[in-house]
Amino acid sequence: MSLPRRFGTAIHAALSYIVFFFFDLIDAVLCVAYEFADEILEGKSQGCYCKTSPLHTTGENECSETLFQRNSIFRGTWFVGFARNFKSKLSRRMRKSKIHESVNRWSDCGCQSCNSWTKNEDKNLHVVVKDSTSREDSVQESLENVIFIHGFMGSSHFWTETVFEHIKQDRYRLFAVDLLGFGASPKPSDSLYTLREHVDTIERSVIKPYQLDSFHVVAHSMGCLIALAFAAKHSNIVKSVTLVAPPYFPSSPEGSVLNRIARKRLWPPLAFGTAVMSWYEHIGRCVCFIVCKHHMIWEWLIKLCLGKREIPWKIKDITRHTHHSAWHSMHNVICGGSKFADEHLKTLIDNHGVKIHLIQGDCDMIVPSHCSSNMKRNFPAVEVDIVAGADHDSMISGTREEFAEKLASIWCSRRTVMDTKLGTQAR
Repeated sequence: MSLPRRFGTAIHAALSYIVFFFFDLIDAVLCVAYEFADEILEGKSQGCYCKTSPLHTTGENECSETLFQRNSIFRGTWFVGFARNFKSKLSRRMRKSKIHESVNRWSDCGCQSCNSWTKNEDKNLHVVVKDSTSREDSVQESLENVIFIHGFMGSSHFWTETVFEHIKQDRYRLFAVDLLGFGASPKPSDSLYTLREHVDTIERSVIKPYQLDSFHVVAHSMGCLIALAFAAKHSNIVKSVTLVAPPYFPSSPEGSVLNRIARKRLWPPLAFGTAVMSWYEHIGRCVCFIVCKHHMIWEWLIKLCLGKREIPWKIKDITRHTHHSAWHSMHNVICGGSKFADEHLKTLIDNHGVKIHLIQGDCDMIVPSHCSSNMKRNFPAVEVDIVAGADHDSMISGTREEFAEKLASIWCSRRTVMDTKLGTQAR
């Protein structure tokens, strides 16, 4: 490494230490402030992960260790303890005499759009179904069911506004879900948004009500980890799994997944934003309070600037969650759920021969390119397709028709294999 480059790296490291040192301090102060505000405004405090111990949960329902092991310089220092004691005495005097139960927390948006899920009595996910086949056609020829799962900060719009219109509907019935805590789906404040909870809600909202006896799965980003767990649970009826930009981080001596995907650094800006929102629970809540709770104001300003009646769905999706749902999904699915990916892949490939197709852009700045190469190395049966010049989203949104055709070819090839097997068994 040249001397100027080493000097630049040292400067970046020093500035990163200083900036994140202040973020540690700010997050510690906000911890006490939010706890105090919660008790005053809600009558109780739900607490945070700054001082709690790991919950006694197991398997895919367990909480990620990254929730409890995020190192902070100021966590547990004397002045934070003093502030908490002062807060406890003061809040006992000011606390409301009656605890008011509310669907949303005071720092979350309570508009009709964000709370529309409360009218859903069965508490199932919001599911968009596209099926243009007639009843006669569906009787004569069995339909191919396809379940689409979006990624972090997304919704069913990610699929319905891109590839749905390009998939020929002669044989396919398409299901696009809003994951638990996102879009128009329920956002319960008592949920931990673990990998198993996401899988169970998809099963309850799609498999059972629509009585699916077979299906394909297509997933993007964080949704890929959920898709693998979901497919492994139904490995006897799943036909194929297509993973787009999967965050595949198997167990490694390099440390936790959080350190690998959200290392504390200032540059590039995307990495800096990811680090702040992943490491700092209370700063992240502030961001959600400003952006999500007041999304109506931001949407009005964007409409005013763009001169349009409707804002782009991508912008709208960014605010359609709570801090509680996003924070827990990030840690319990991406960080904690990654360690189950190998187990699920082994179940699907080795035990049931399910075809796994991986698609990733070579310019992806969110999911590193080594994720696809690592999966291919550990599971050679995985078919990998690297899209030149594509980033994390553009391989879908930028080439919608081509991507739809690629999906159709995957499903068609799998259908041919299944038909051949059935024919052989019949003979």
